[in-house]
Amino acid sequence: MPASEPDDTEQQLDPGRLRRTVLIVAALNFGYFFVEFAVALAAGSVALLADSVDFLEDTAVNALIFLALGWPLVHRAVMGKVMSVLILAPALLAGWEAYQKFLDPTPPAVLPVILASLGAIAVNGTAAWLLTSVRHHGGSLSRAAFLSARNDVLVNVAIIAMAGLTAWTRSGVPDLVLGCFIVLLALYAAREVWEVSEEERLAARALAGEDID
Repeated sequence: MPASEPDDTEQQLDPGRLRRTVLIVAALNFGYFFVEFAVALAAGSVALLADSVDFLEDTAVNALIFLALGWPLVHRAVMGKVMSVLILAPALLAGWEAYQKFLDPTPPAVLPVILASLGAIAVNGTAAWLLTSVRHHGGSLSRAAFLSARNDVLVNVAIIAMAGLTAWTRSGVPDLVLGCFIVLLALYAAREVWEVSEEERLAARALAGEDID
């Protein structure tokens, strides 16, 4: 395709569609936060608690995307870096809870954890499906939302596996191990978003006629 011809997918993108998508995803995440947070407290699960806070992070990410879509490229690049930091926030909580678990590895209640995780899979799966068609539009902003939703589905599946292992071993160690997994997953997603936002920053400098080292 000649360089002068824009990508057909980019041409067909409706900015209003992207805005509607991220608002729907933000509402889904905000609503389910209260459900999973309450279940996590009742069940005593560190992994589920960290995942519930992650729903708030996803709400913030999608709300910020809605606000930043009309901004110039250079401002979007800055917001992309903010998104990468937001993705790290649940990892910090998971790390703290993991530390607490080392001190008292009490096993969580299994059935509530499984039921809440199944609901979380439905919510995050829906969010990832909605964001799949728009994840390449909006640069690091939409990439942040898609990666977060995709990773959350993986985490929810891992939480169900952890609950099964907990029932078998009657130990809180699986919950602790999963907390560490959540941290690593968040670090990887944050790095990807940071790299895309850095590409946008360089592109903005090039458009402004600045020299790029």
